Amino acid sequence: MAEEKHSQIVDRDIGVEMRESFMDYAMSIIVSRALPDVRDGLKPVHRRILFAMSELGMSPDKPYKKSARIVGEVIGKYHPHGDSAVYESMVRMAQDFAMRNMLVDGHGNFGSIDGDMAAAMRYTEARLSKLAMEMLRDINKETIDFIPNYDGEEHEPVVLPARYPNLLVNGVTGIAVGMATNIPPHNLGEVIDGVQALIKNPEITSLELMDYISGPDFPTAGFILGRSGIRQAYTTGRGSVTMRANAVIEENNNKARIIVHEIPYQVNKARLVEKIAELVREKRIEGITDLRDESDRNGMRIVIELRRDVNPNVVLNNLYKHTAMQSTFGINMLAIVNKEPKVLTLREVLHHYLDHQIEVIRRRTEFDLKKAQARAHILEGLRIALDHLDEVIKLIRGSQTAEIAREGLIERFGLSFEQAQAILEMRLQRLTGLEREKIEAEYNELLKRIAEFQEILANESLVLEIISTELQEVRDKFADERRTVITVGEESILDEDLIPREEVIITITHTGYIKRLPVTTYRSQKRGGRGVIGMDTKDSDFVEHLFVTNSHHYLMFFTDKGKAYRIKAYEIPELGRTARGTPIINLIQIEQGETVNAVIPVEKFEEDKYLFFATRQGIVKKTPLDDYINIRKGGLIAINLREDDDLIEVKLTHGNQELIMGTAQGMSIRFPESDVRSMGRSATGVKGISLDSGDTLIGMDIVDPDQDVLIVTTKGYGKRTPIGEYRTQNRGGKGIKTINVTDKNGQVVSLKVVKDEEDLMIITSSGTLIRTSMAGISTMGRNTQGVKLINTRDEDSVGTVCRTDKSEETEDYLDEENVSLPGPEDLLDLTDDEHTLDAESDTTEE
Repeated sequence: MAEEKHSQIVDRDIGVEMRESFMDYAMSIIVSRALPDVRDGLKPVHRRILFAMSELGMSPDKPYKKSARIVGEVIGKYHPHGDSAVYESMVRMAQDFAMRNMLVDGHGNFGSIDGDMAAAMRYTEARLSKLAMEMLRDINKETIDFIPNYDGEEHEPVVLPARYPNLLVNGVTGIAVGMATNIPPHNLGEVIDGVQALIKNPEITSLELMDYISGPDFPTAGFILGRSGIRQAYTTGRGSVTMRANAVIEENNNKARIIVHEIPYQVNKARLVEKIAELVREKRIEGITDLRDESDRNGMRIVIELRRDVNPNVVLNNLYKHTAMQSTFGINMLAIVNKEPKVLTLREVLHHYLDHQIEVIRRRTEFDLKKAQARAHILEGLRIALDHLDEVIKLIRGSQTAEIAREGLIERFGLSFEQAQAILEMRLQRLTGLEREKIEAEYNELLKRIAEFQEILANESLVLEIISTELQEVRDKFADERRTVITVGEESILDEDLIPREEVIITITHTGYIKRLPVTTYRSQKRGGRGVIGMDTKDSDFVEHLFVTNSHHYLMFFTDKGKAYRIKAYEIPELGRTARGTPIINLIQIEQGETVNAVIPVEKFEEDKYLFFATRQGIVKKTPLDDYINIRKGGLIAINLREDDDLIEVKLTHGNQELIMGTAQGMSIRFPESDVRSMGRSATGVKGISLDSGDTLIGMDIVDPDQDVLIVTTKGYGKRTPIGEYRTQNRGGKGIKTINVTDKNGQVVSLKVVKDEEDLMIITSSGTLIRTSMAGISTMGRNTQGVKLINTRDEDSVGTVCRTDKSEETEDYLDEENVSLPGPEDLLDLTDDEHTLDAESDTTEE
């Protein structure tokens, strides 16, 4: 006995055994549980649920039945797994936010987009949806194969006939062993159009199919940003698409709020709202004052209330960046093809589906042909009996048993067993003349149908025509409009692409308040007018920087400590004309005691451009612009300052220009940029001008030989002097006088290079703004004190000076109490190579 037991033991390497056993298990999971069949797009559990409901007669025209009954039928006959797994699978097929076209018509609580669970199966009811009937149509016509169930007592379908491409229409997500599938849902009408195109042109490519199938169409709608990910997924089987919520900005009583109507597919709405609230608590998103979920049965509505001083576009972009309002859907078109998992392109998916439909139509036609032939065979027997009616009746009456009568009919008239049996079962009413005519008509009709069936089986083009016709019927009955909007044009969409591209005015106060204004806020006035209130500032504050730029350009901030920061112009809140603005520290992470002394708008970081720095003590430095392409949120060292020195000015140059600098006591120097070699970011620089005791540098500009030098003083005096009066000197000298500084006109506050075709904007420390034509300012020699440009009140002084392109309305002298507004022609010409950007940045330092 011991020897017999010993003979049953087989020596086997445990590594080989584990590998083979695991592979068997893995393939079972892959084929039998986790991955869909390319033909009907269903996993086994979903297929079994639909089949079981069909067998229970749960069609759309029948009453709902308890979900527990369905689950019990599925578990008991076809799917020997947990009831919760079956019920959850059925629930998903009944959720309008999970399935693009639901296959189960649920009655009761089947969960919500907030992540709420469905009610217990004993409370809910269900039946098949109308579209699900198209998945099961002709299943009883031997169109597909059946296999024994797990205990061999029942039979279940290997695949459903699937009269539309369900794999693409409803998509599928599944995780197997070592592989996963993630196919997004699509629009039913578009997918059917794609199959029709493949029928007409079997050589069509996946890219060409995109003319019919635009891309995924999620049940929760929303946006898909760009087509590159879709193109990659359709041509390779793998790709990624960026989904974005549908959010709109509403204005109400000068306050903005964001309304979210649609969210990305598979995003939990309740968790999304919780995440937004968490970001607000952690102050990672500023400006949100209230958050409400006002969704109801009529649709989704998440309301995000904002503060008056924030830019709603910036808040919205931060929500896209930090929450699931913008999500990524990784497409992996993996499905079972001939019992093996395979990654498929769009064309391959439709090709395999079309092959399945060709097989379905052939088998259905063969089934109908056999049925028609069998019926015609019976009718042929009945026709023979009617032709020999008296003899047949005599033979039957003379027979002792039915068997004897049947044998007699077969022997006498050459009938088959089935024909003879049909004659024996024929009712007496069939012997009437009218019934005889019906038999003849039915027989002739059957002959026509048999000929049609045989023709279909002999001609594949007819099979394809039938498929096309039936697909069109499904399309006409069930297709709806696309829900998800796919952006076109750009291959990838950045957050800023939702922000309008427009020219804007940026103002920054001495104490660090910044705001964005439309350029239409101001129009020009005559020199000497009182101006317009441009900003409501505190008593000790005044506007220090004002310039025009594009909302999509970078703004480079340079502080007195020599650090550089960078944001986009649209990130600055747009506020009213009299609003103070938003503290810069809310936008850039400047340190305590650090102030912004120069701002440069930059469209892109080019290698042949330079940043030219000037400090209060007359030190200058030149550094390539592309050295500053990577600026961290916490800033970047732009220049290494000496002790007791501050950075006051930065200009964007081409590397071979001339610079002119001016001091508070009226001295100036002009020298070529080539006198200053290019240095690294951390360099200190070299002397640009030698200053007298108590004097400081107040400004620097780029020289244009055809323009004039504008000087403006603290008490509102100014003048223009031809730049030819400023000779070129070597860097580092004391320079020459540019204006007579007296108690009447005050010290120099601004030096700029200007031309007649420009306007001058002056803002005082009290916030009063005036715009006047540059041509109206007197041209004088260097050794003069200038003329009055703006009337300053007691204790008031000029704070900021800026030049802009000339307005056509400059010569229209307006009442000094009236507010005046410019049109688009008042903007700076941002395409002028010689003056791009540098003309817009402020040069003031008190």
